[in-house]
Formats: sequence, structure tokens, C-alpha cells
Amino acid sequence: MNPYAYDYDYGYSSAAFLGFFAVFFGVFLLIGIAVYVVSSIFYNKLFEKAGVEGKWRGWVPVYREMVFVKLGDLNPWWLLVLFGASFVLSLIPYIGTFFALLPSLASTVYLVMAAYRVGQKLQKEGAWVVLYFFLSIVWLGIMAYDKSRWNPQIPPAPWGRSFLGDNVVWSGIPVQPGAPAPQGAYGAPGAYPPPAGYTQPGGYPRQPGAYPPPPQQGGYAAPGAYPPPAPQPGAYPPPAYTPPPADGAAAPSDPAVPPTAPPAPPTTPGSDEAEPPRG
Repeated sequence: MNPYAYDYDYGYSSAAFLGFFAVFFGVFLLIGIAVYVVSSIFYNKLFEKAGVEGKWRGWVPVYREMVFVKLGDLNPWWLLVLFGASFVLSLIPYIGTFFALLPSLASTVYLVMAAYRVGQKLQKEGAWVVLYFFLSIVWLGIMAYDKSRWNPQIPPAPWGRSFLGDNVVWSGIPVQPGAPAPQGAYGAPGAYPPPAGYTQPGGYPRQPGAYPPPPQQGGYAAPGAYPPPAPQPGAYPPPAYTPPPADGAAAPSDPAVPPTAPPAPPTTPGSDEAEPPRG
């Protein structure tokens, strides 16, 4: 038996294995690069729909996922904690891979929860989250390039007031409704209470976010709501109105005026009176 034949076969097998591994690694690397580029384009388009500023955000791994969960009303820092825990635990020999699965699964659930909320803001049913769980890149492409519009005015998330709720404010990323505003920031226009005595013109209902005005204490009333003036002291009340008589009823006759006797005619001196003596 030739001992060199064994060495030749062993060397040939090792070279073949290394060649196969290099080809497999190269194909896997190309697929990974393609997935990264396509998903970054989808993230950018989705962020543009949501009003996020800066097209670079979709190209930064980990950070883009943090922006994504923030749009889904979840605290982005918890996702970073889960990613970091999974990486650190995977470095532990032998048992690290097993323990790293726990934060990895938790981060997947976290992303699915965010996808559910993002889908709702794009007018999608909750069943769409199943597609995200199995083919997240396909889900991203549909959400990014369909004709749906971003509408954050949806019911608040069930976890909004828990430790999972988004309470982070980042520049360039719109604050979602229901999230607390940053300290010292001004409220939205139109949310201030109206001045005292102000009412909505035309009978319109009160605008949302405005507080009811306090009761007036001797102040002026709103325009159009003045009370009738009080009667002046010493003034006489107007005479009561008497309606005209009904049809067919006899009208009252004028009161009788007593006749007035005509004056006696003036008397003339009689002819039988003696004339005065003439001189």
C-alpha cells in the first residue's frame, strides 16, 4: 500500500471542502448584501411615509430597527438592550448560544408588536403581521410602496402607559400621538383654553383639547348673549295691550253728549220808548 496515496486523497478532500466552503460563504455573503440593500431601500421609503427626516436612517443597521419600533409606539432602547444581551450571551462558550436565544426571541416579538402598530397606521388589518413574522422583507416592500397613507390617529397602544411605551423624543422623528411631549415643549396650537366668557360662534361644539371656561363673576357675557336690561327706577310700566273686538261683536258706541241750548238772540231797543228831547 502506497502511503502517499492516503496523503494525496486527504489533501484533495481538504481542498475540495475549503473550495466548497468558500463558494458557500461567497453566495451567502452576496445574498446578505442584497437583502441589506433592498431592506434599506424599503426602510427609507417607509420612513418617508411616516414623516421621518434624513434618508440615512434606513441604512444604519440596528438603528433603523430602533426607529421602526419607535414608529410602532414602543420604546426603542429596550430593543437595543435585547440585541446587546443576545450578542453578549452568544460569546459564552458551550451554553451561550442556548441562552442567547431568549433575548433573540424577545426581540423578534418586540419587532412583531411594532409591525402590528405600523400596519394599523397604514390602514392594514392585523392579519398582515403574520407576513412580517415569516417574510419581513416582503412586508416592508408592500408597506413602503403601496398607496396607503400614514395616519397616526389610531387608538392608543395597550402598552402605551407601561414601561414598553415610547417616551423617547428624537430629532427628525415625529412624536406619535399618545406619546408624552418633551419637557418644556409647547403644546400644539389650538389646545389652549378659550378666554373667559368665550363661546363657539354659530353653536358649534367645543374644540377638542380645550378646557371649559370658569364661571363668570360679575364679568361681561359673551356677544349675543346679553340679558334683558332691568327697568329703570321710577319708570311707569307701559299700558297693557287690548286686542280688537272679534268679528260680529258690536263696537262700543260713543258716549252721549248732552245737547247744548242755543244762546238767546240780542234784544233791540223798543219803538215805544220815548225819544230824547231834541234841542
